[in-house]
Amino acid sequence: MAQPPKYLTGDSAAINDFIDKFDVFLIDCDGVLWSGDHLFEGVVETLEWLRSKGKRTVFVTNNSTKSRAEYLQKLKKLGIPGDVEEIFGSSYSAAIYISRILKLPAPKNKVFVLGEAGIENELRTENIPFIGGTDRNFRREITPDDFQGIADGSLLDPDVGCVLAGLDFHINYLKLSHAYQYLRRGAVFLATNLDSTFPMNHNFFPGAGSVVVPLTNMIGKQPVALGKPSQAMLDAIEGKFQLDRGRTCMIGDRLNTDIKFGIEGKLGGTLAVLTGVNKKEDWEAEDAVAVPGYYVDKLGDLLAGAQ
Repeated sequence: MAQPPKYLTGDSAAINDFIDKFDVFLIDCDGVLWSGDHLFEGVVETLEWLRSKGKRTVFVTNNSTKSRAEYLQKLKKLGIPGDVEEIFGSSYSAAIYISRILKLPAPKNKVFVLGEAGIENELRTENIPFIGGTDRNFRREITPDDFQGIADGSLLDPDVGCVLAGLDFHINYLKLSHAYQYLRRGAVFLATNLDSTFPMNHNFFPGAGSVVVPLTNMIGKQPVALGKPSQAMLDAIEGKFQLDRGRTCMIGDRLNTDIKFGIEGKLGGTLAVLTGVNKKEDWEAEDAVAVPGYYVDKLGDLLAGAQ
């Protein structure tokens, strides 16, 4: 059984000892820095303090609805200093995987997207052709002509070689029908992430995993996921930032993504915050999916180390 995590809130000596162990902090966003447009107390000051101590901060998010550029806009809107190169999202991870690892041969290298503009924008940065996504032709009710055209293939694009599923606020039967037929015809099945929910406005809503489930049920297999806890994502982060895993800490609010990501990646440490999905009783359960090395009530509690 894993050792219980060390509680850092209110213990300035323990916080400083914790901070000194790491050079890089991989930080989740939703549920850690903010919930919706609500910025948690002390976040900006904590990030500034970490950077003043020479620590590198990298924002690692499974939210596929925003590209890195859009995430940068949100950071700035909330008063968080940042740079686009410090942001690593699941949409970007998927685009890198498709273009540099999957390398589908043209012309059958087009991607059918279940998702929002964040995915599309990152695919564009890698010059990956795609259809679906935010195209309004797919944001409508299915018709008898659609059924016929999908069934006989006349409405399908013969160049689609991959289906990429992420959080889609406009998921519908028409999109799922297209995706299913492409997968039946041999398209590679990818997902930006498999989060069942995501935190928003001090509550929880269906996540990308909820979009993926119908397809996995139809075809009987799981997609390759490119977000946390996928080690493909961590390999990409390590390659980009040339970090030392032993001197890197993952900070997050979810056990099955953030904390598992750090543990399976053999990072030097993991820190759980209690402002998002999981609570203390979740890792104390016998069947806990992962147990963090440390925890705080909120990210801003680390500021006690600066006192």
